[in-house]
Amino acid sequence: MKKLLIIFTLIIYSSISGQAVPEKYAKDVQSIDAIMNAYYDVISGSSDDPWQFERDKYIHSPNARITRLDDHGKARTHVLEAEYIPMALAPRENFYEIELKRKTNQFGRMAQVWSAFEIRTSPNKASDVKGLNSIQLHFENNRWYIDSWTAEMETSSNGLVTDFLNEK
Repeated sequence: MKKLLIIFTLIIYSSISGQAVPEKYAKDVQSIDAIMNAYYDVISGSSDDPWQFERDKYIHSPNARITRLDDHGKARTHVLEAEYIPMALAPRENFYEIELKRKTNQFGRMAQVWSAFEIRTSPNKASDVKGLNSIQLHFENNRWYIDSWTAEMETSSNGLVTDFLNEK
């Protein structure tokens, strides 16, 4: 319960303080490459590393939506802050989401990024747990924002990451 209270306090504080941290994370939002690197960096780390909630919130637009597709293709969508609740309630474990390949399409101030990733327990130890992210961004006020992302994991009956990695 104490962790839940801390996370809600953190979310409320960061909402009230608004853009009080632009200098701190300005480099993260200056390009699509930079924001994508930050996107993977905020979730990855050892069990001793603190969660980077403030930085994660900064790279996302205020109304960002997250959608995950289950093994049957059913979509579950929620707001960014809902991601933080289970993180705050469980002890952090070694978790590294490593980008394997990226394909970016940009038109004006909009961008669509396809990004294959691998989930590891150590940054240098490969695993068979792979997924594909579809990430939508926009450029406003001289910076990029992540508006939404959808993730689907590769399964034995679904070779989407393998297909994406082999695409030219």
